[in-house]
Amino acid sequence: HIVALEKLLESPDSFTVNLGSGNGYSVLDVVKAFEQASGREIPLNFAERRAGDLPAYWADPSYAMELLGWKTRLTLEDMCRDQWAWQSGNPEGYPQREVGAA
Repeated sequence: HIVALEKLLESPDSFTVNLGSGNGYSVLDVVKAFEQASGREIPLNFAERRAGDLPAYWADPSYAMELLGWKTRLTLEDMCRDQWAWQSGNPEGYPQREVGAA
């Protein structure tokens, strides 16, 4: 995010980039990574693909690399471990903030 903001300071032109590893992961890959991160078994319920679901898709980060020099540094396992650690430490999520008059 910082690299993208710095790029915007150089030029007022806006841009859209995909951030990802360029690798596709199945739902089972993600479930297994979360099981490993949490140390818990995740119950599964297999069903047919829903109408409109794509069989496979993933982010192509090549433009992010070209424009920003950005590439992922974390693996799927790293991301699941970080997410599980945060969720475990914040089971209620972010604290609610009161919205008041300015």
